[in-house]
Amino acid sequence: MKVAGRRIVQGLAIVAVLGAAAAGYAWYRESLRVRSTDDAYVNADVARISALVTGQVARVFVKDNQEVRKGDELFELDRRPFEVALAKARAKLAQAERTARQDSADVGAAQAGVESARVALDNANAQLKRAEDLVAQKFLSQQALDDARAKARTAEASLAAAQAMLDRARQAVTGGVAANPDALEARAEIAQAQLDVERTRVIAPSDGRITNFSLVAGSSVTANAPVAALIVDGSFWVDANFKETELPGIRPGQRAQVSVDMVPGRVFHGHVDSLSGGTGSAFSLLPPQNATGNWVKVTQRIPVKVRIDDTDPAHPLRVGATATVEIRVD
Repeated sequence: MKVAGRRIVQGLAIVAVLGAAAAGYAWYRESLRVRSTDDAYVNADVARISALVTGQVARVFVKDNQEVRKGDELFELDRRPFEVALAKARAKLAQAERTARQDSADVGAAQAGVESARVALDNANAQLKRAEDLVAQKFLSQQALDDARAKARTAEASLAAAQAMLDRARQAVTGGVAANPDALEARAEIAQAQLDVERTRVIAPSDGRITNFSLVAGSSVTANAPVAALIVDGSFWVDANFKETELPGIRPGQRAQVSVDMVPGRVFHGHVDSLSGGTGSAFSLLPPQNATGNWVKVTQRIPVKVRIDDTDPAHPLRVGATATVEIRVD
């Protein structure tokens, strides 16, 4: 019985060892198919909110960390200065059109002047011809002939001047009132002023959460200076910093699991979106200089962008939160 008992124990021990070996081998095989790191941080698409015109805040419609929908009005600037600018631009257009119409009237007057100068020239030429005939017949003095010739030359000069005035008048109205340069400039100013009036209303560009927002009525804002950030809904990803020796086998499209420290017990699913073209330090303001005499080789980390596919409104994520990422490379 003792021998049989020892054999049973030995058999069980062998089975246990084999089971442990099989489990260890399975774990080893599984570990080859999974790459993991806890050097990972949550990130998201962030729209910087700013006014496109400089002005004073008249009304604020949201508060910090509020959820908003695309098209929701966030705040509004005082419209009055921009409406005044619009009124001035419209007045400038009216004046330019009035001047253009006056230029059209000047063309008619210049044409009449040309006709009058042409009649005067014809009359002076006729008088000159008569004077030449009378001088030839010795009925008129040479002085009278010289006076007739001078009048003819004066009439020619007057016609040339009238024609030049007509040409300038026509050039001023080329294309009509609509193409008048001053009118075109005024229309452009009206379009800009109308756009500025519209831009006094700042709206949300997408669904998301407003953060880092502290505007109140009466605050002054500068054009294109960010006053808040909008974290876009459903745009979360994780920047997982893998060791460079762990990168072989990781490629876009592979499945991934993400555990975020701020949401214990909840596993998010995602996929590899892309791999960075360099280490994080390579793109810093002062990248490391390794060409030194006391250089020590240190394994670098390469950011891998893992897009989260199943964000959960019940467990909202926060930009900058720490996470653990596992990627299946099979």
